[in-house]
Amino acid sequence: MNLIPSQIYFYGLYSWLILSFVTFLFLLLFKPATYGRHIRDQRLTISNKWGWFIMELPTFLIIPIFLMFSDKSVNLVTICFISLYVIHYINRVFVFPFRLNTKEKKIPLLIVISAIFFNLVNVFFIGYYFGNFATGYDLGWLYSPQFISGFALFLAGAYINNQSDSILINLRKESESGYKIPHGGLFKYVSCPNHLGEIIEWIGFAILTWSLPGLAFALWTIANLLPRAISHHIWYKKEFENYPVNRKVIIPFIL
Repeated sequence: MNLIPSQIYFYGLYSWLILSFVTFLFLLLFKPATYGRHIRDQRLTISNKWGWFIMELPTFLIIPIFLMFSDKSVNLVTICFISLYVIHYINRVFVFPFRLNTKEKKIPLLIVISAIFFNLVNVFFIGYYFGNFATGYDLGWLYSPQFISGFALFLAGAYINNQSDSILINLRKESESGYKIPHGGLFKYVSCPNHLGEIIEWIGFAILTWSLPGLAFALWTIANLLPRAISHHIWYKKEFENYPVNRKVIIPFIL
């Protein structure tokens, strides 16, 4: 159901794109210590597992609504796009949080609330676009260079992300705490291959959909994860004297 004029929708989307650049610069320059190993203030926190579950849940619950109440543009191709999105978040909501060996670890409520806000805005722009404004996605799109190359990137990114998450999760047994140097997979080359995988995944999504909201999600992913990867890399080097000197931050051999 198209309740918002296209002009208002796209003005909002352009503003969301601009805000991603502002957020990137803020996180890069000021490095707020609000997540994971960088948290300084332990007040107003909840369980790490349930925090992940709660903040990612809206993406899984809301996106199908846009398809059910779509205007006219939903077809097999757009359903394929949304299915990839949903599959990613099935893992993020129902699998990843409960694999974590972080019984005592907490996450600030502020992070959970801000993540919920981000997810609500992001799922709106993606869901509303593919439910109301997307055009040109006939079955031939599944054979287009954009879809084939983007889908390959999406799968590669998902594999890197999940492999790296598994390595990090298996570093620590249920009864253990503290941090260790991760090894294996792309950890041989970079400090944060899990973030690299997610960035590649959503760049792939932007390419396979060849859409402005897909691009916005990819840019927001970079804006959030690149500064975080830099902070992690600096922390690793300070924390561990034997940290591999040739590891880059997030892009092998380059950055």
